[in-house]
Amino acid sequence: MSKNEIGLIGLAVMGQNLVLNMANHGFSVGVYNRTTSTTDEFVNKLKSEPADKVHPGTAERISGDHSVEDFVANLKAPRRVMIMVKAGAVDAVIQQLRPLLSPGDIIIDGGNSDFRDTNRRHEELKAAGLRFIGTGVSGGEEGALKGPSIMPGGHVEAWPFVKDVFQKISAKVGPNNDIPCCDWVGEAGAGHYVKMVHNGIEYGDMQLICEAYFILKNALGLTNDELYYVFKDWNDGELESYLIEITRDIFSVKDRETGEHLVDKLLDTAQQKGTGKLMSQHALDLGVPTTLITESVYARCLSAQKDARVRASQVLKGPGDVKFTGDKQQFIEDVRQALYASKLCSYAQGYVQLDAAAKEFGWTLNNGNIALLWRGGCIIRSRFLGDITAAFDKNPKLENLLLDDFFKAAVEKAQPSWRRVISTSVQMGFPVPVFSAALSYYDGYRQARLPANLLQAQRDYFGAHTYERTDKPRGQVFHTDWIRERVPK
Repeated sequence: MSKNEIGLIGLAVMGQNLVLNMANHGFSVGVYNRTTSTTDEFVNKLKSEPADKVHPGTAERISGDHSVEDFVANLKAPRRVMIMVKAGAVDAVIQQLRPLLSPGDIIIDGGNSDFRDTNRRHEELKAAGLRFIGTGVSGGEEGALKGPSIMPGGHVEAWPFVKDVFQKISAKVGPNNDIPCCDWVGEAGAGHYVKMVHNGIEYGDMQLICEAYFILKNALGLTNDELYYVFKDWNDGELESYLIEITRDIFSVKDRETGEHLVDKLLDTAQQKGTGKLMSQHALDLGVPTTLITESVYARCLSAQKDARVRASQVLKGPGDVKFTGDKQQFIEDVRQALYASKLCSYAQGYVQLDAAAKEFGWTLNNGNIALLWRGGCIIRSRFLGDITAAFDKNPKLENLLLDDFFKAAVEKAQPSWRRVISTSVQMGFPVPVFSAALSYYDGYRQARLPANLLQAQRDYFGAHTYERTDKPRGQVFHTDWIRERVPK
């Protein structure tokens, strides 16, 4: 029996679909799962799978093992082992594998691991002579089967040995549908960091869409049928994206039990798995203002306080029953423009954080290529990611996407609509934390002078924290005894 070209450990749905994807593309794959019955069930049912999941010959290219020892022994050298388990179980699986592998063998963590764990594992396995790759995989269960976005990083010498597999199974974009949404991201934990930023941007995109929905529903009184056509129209333009597309579809689904729109039956409490929170926490560590994504995390936290909100709604009052009196169609266009401009700010913040992380960890990131990885297969795939790639191709050292001519013009065009939507929402008492955070970031970033001079004076007054002066070279610090220098009034 010939040995397998690659192996995968962890046969939850994502793992199973990645295995099928690999086998559908002609690779022989060995599989192992801690629960052996799961392995047997998966391998045995392949012959009855529908044609859209299993190509001819796929079943013959997949074999299951009941022990890690047999699993490793049945892999070609250098062995390529992909781990698809929960983040907390990755170290345990690696410890099982280490004594069975040889120098030069490759371990791939394809789960949602914390990038700091990936940094650590990269160094530990490098010292042991093993090559480690931490790779983000985005696109959910369908993407895993039909073509995900893949973001690998780690031991660069391992890339040539996994490139053929990853690029063949990834999503494809471009005029000829032949550009893989997979390329090498960078060293150590860079791949998982880029996936974390992807997920953070996803948090922001989803909350922005929800705020747009809330405004249109409550300010204009649009029905779900009308919302369907609004989002359908938006998806035909510059907002074209996977998330706009599925939002459109959600407004068409009726509840089988009641016959009413299902979206209205869902409890308004959002859950989260933590990647958005992790991005926000690391933004604070780096000292970068990833405000939009942070506000989207807080919006989920506030939504989870459902019982408290219901109690508060009976006590706390807003501006009253304010009615919208403007041009309905113009306001729908205003909301679209506000959504687009806010989305641009979200991506701008995400890339600023990527640059800061690259500096912090000594990574070399290709920002244009990262946008290309997100063009297909992943949750945030959208039309304007091509514009981001173009911006970084034109200026690889672009400090902020908002400074690119394309994005600068787009935000300037959207400004009047953006401000109208936020002011109208505030006057009507509607919460728009992420729209507001985006505009505040834009207004703050374009100011040559902010009120932080007074803040530094306060810090120096109560804590002797010192300050710099506008009329002295940067880096020189000063302290004033503010009490002694006071002039009595």
